[in-house]
Amino acid sequence: MADPLPPVFLATAVESVIRAGDVQMAFFGGDLHISKKGAIDLVTEIDLRVEREFRARIAERFPDHVVLGEEFSSASDLTAIPDYCWVFDPVDGTTNYAHGLPIFCSSLALEIRGVPSVAAVYDPSRKELFTAERGHGAWLNGAPLHVSRAAAMIDSLLCTGFPYSVQTKGETLVRVFAEFLKVSRAVRRLGSAAIDLCYVAAGRFDGFWEHALHPWDVAGGALIVEEAGGRVTDLRGGPFSSREGSVIATNGLIHDAMVETIRAASS
Repeated sequence: MADPLPPVFLATAVESVIRAGDVQMAFFGGDLHISKKGAIDLVTEIDLRVEREFRARIAERFPDHVVLGEEFSSASDLTAIPDYCWVFDPVDGTTNYAHGLPIFCSSLALEIRGVPSVAAVYDPSRKELFTAERGHGAWLNGAPLHVSRAAAMIDSLLCTGFPYSVQTKGETLVRVFAEFLKVSRAVRRLGSAAIDLCYVAAGRFDGFWEHALHPWDVAGGALIVEEAGGRVTDLRGGPFSSREGSVIATNGLIHDAMVETIRAASS
């Protein structure tokens, strides 16, 4: 078992995502200012407000730590591997949030030399707080989490998401999606990668895959899956990195089958 980290790290992560959720709910369903980062990639005033507050909190408490956040980080920040890096998504599921669909969260991980070591994901609509610390387990509102025991794809409920480039580069994505429809019990798409990952950790989904993600989408949820007894890799079954841009997360029992399904459908 890994040595425990200073309790202030997990406490800060929990405080930050709950604060983000409070702000999200205070303005949810209201008249938000919404702008576009791309044709279908939205950002709201709440994304910006929450990330600004978070950056100020980290600057005050841990001035030598780095923040990698969705709204204010540059492309060069994605390649850096600092000693301590807080990887933060102020609103994961912004499209849902902007449309009044209550499937969104705030996701946070503390990476230590590139390794996710503390995680917190908070879904304020359901008041569900998912947490993990490397080597010490994963929790939902303080209760231990464990992945499912489904051993066959046909008995598995899967989940995926599509990148913002799906309108122009969707052929392979749709082909993979169609193949999973053939071999699984069902496939869902919720619109929040962090929630998808936490649902794998909680045994609600048996597996999740997605292309073209960012570190803030997956760093926290991936650690929560691992600490709940699951397996997390890239789409080829290789080592997971939040910087790699793709992920398969499963209960471990169906992992190899999911890797092979993606390989066959993508070739």
